[in-house]
Amino acid sequence: MRERPNSNEYTPYQGQYISLVPEGDLIEILEAQKTRTLDLIAGLTEEQANSRYAPGKWSLKQVFGHIGDNERIQSYRLLRIARGDQTNLPGYDQDELVPNGPFERWSLPQLAEDYRAVREATLTLLRGLRTEDWTRIGNANGSPVSVRALACINSGHELHHLRIVEEKYLK
Repeated sequence: MRERPNSNEYTPYQGQYISLVPEGDLIEILEAQKTRTLDLIAGLTEEQANSRYAPGKWSLKQVFGHIGDNERIQSYRLLRIARGDQTNLPGYDQDELVPNGPFERWSLPQLAEDYRAVREATLTLLRGLRTEDWTRIGNANGSPVSVRALACINSGHELHHLRIVEEKYLK
């Protein structure tokens, strides 16, 4: 996908993630992100992965788990909308999901395996889309959103969290 979504294809909140995505082929961008994120996870110690930059903040393991959870949810929405489903898909509360996830019990290799599996599933889904599927618009969390916007949100959401990781966890 080379065309970025138009501003009527996502909410202003989602726009903060979309604006982080560089120009170029989104599938190639997601592939490069996969390599970068897996390298980052592989370079962590268990102590770093369990650290929090402040009380009440997520551990690094939880951050990476949240990235995977969010991508699963956005890709599920993407799948339904790409297939023509016009059901209003529900929102979710990250602050309910993350603490109930298994991430802090996982080893770094488990965390990397989960991230890799989620990203590969997203890439397989995107590679199978027809040209016309990318511009389909559906409804998620009460707002219109396009397939290409959801794909960009996956990338931009990860970029947002990786910036926080670099600035606050690994400084």
